Amino acid sequence: MVQVGDIVARLSHQQDIFFHVDKIQGSLKSKGSGLVILKGLNLRLLADAPISDLVLKSPVEVANYEREDHKMIYQKLHKLTNQRKTAQDDQREFFEIPGRVLQLDGDQDYLHQCIKTYRQMGIEAKGICKSEIEQPRVIRKILQENPADILVLTGHDGLISGKKDFHNMDSYRSSRYFVESVLEARRFQHNLDALVIFAGACQSNYEAILSAGANFASSPKRMLIHAFDPVFIVERIAFTPTDQIVSVKDILTHTITGTDGVGGVETRGQMRRGYPRSPY
Repeated sequence: MVQVGDIVARLSHQQDIFFHVDKIQGSLKSKGSGLVILKGLNLRLLADAPISDLVLKSPVEVANYEREDHKMIYQKLHKLTNQRKTAQDDQREFFEIPGRVLQLDGDQDYLHQCIKTYRQMGIEAKGICKSEIEQPRVIRKILQENPADILVLTGHDGLISGKKDFHNMDSYRSSRYFVESVLEARRFQHNLDALVIFAGACQSNYEAILSAGANFASSPKRMLIHAFDPVFIVERIAFTPTDQIVSVKDILTHTITGTDGVGGVETRGQMRRGYPRSPY
């Protein structure tokens, strides 16, 4: 019997994605007819499925799934680290102050992983877990209390089954809240280079989020995005000098999903160089 917290896959989708069971709805759960709310294990996808469509995944299957995912993340991080080291070697007499990051995330597990990775890369970052529906109500107060150069608004999203109108906000689970959050953030800071914003999750309404004032968003082709896609975009922005424009094409090559899943507009970097470097 499927329970909250289990890791499952959907038979109807050839078990391609592993999910956490977030909630089980319906009065006939014991008979297997309940509706299950699912959150992607490594993708920012929110979905639902009948219990009868789900198969429990064994610890060995989960370990293999996560190992492949971690391998992909490591390769991306390794490439970014090497590129940054090369750039630093060319500017040894300077010290660097990368952009500060504030991330609001609807998923506590993903938030913890992202903040840990930012800090490992030398980026000052603060994470606050707020559900997607809460984010528009709290974002301005949080920005006032937590100065940042880069804002990430993410969590889970997804196209609602049966919805075909990609422009209608009612076709999405969370896109409306990401759009409202970006609008609120832009009322606080309208300058796209003074506050760089990434917003969205799996299959989000890309055009609407960019129109609201985000610098980067998901998802141009309504694709699933990886939990770490925002991290890879933020790293490039945080370590690009303020006198340089981030190459949109270049920054997207560093993500896992690529241009099908994430996109954006030309944006100024958020790193400041200082001189001289202290010997201490």
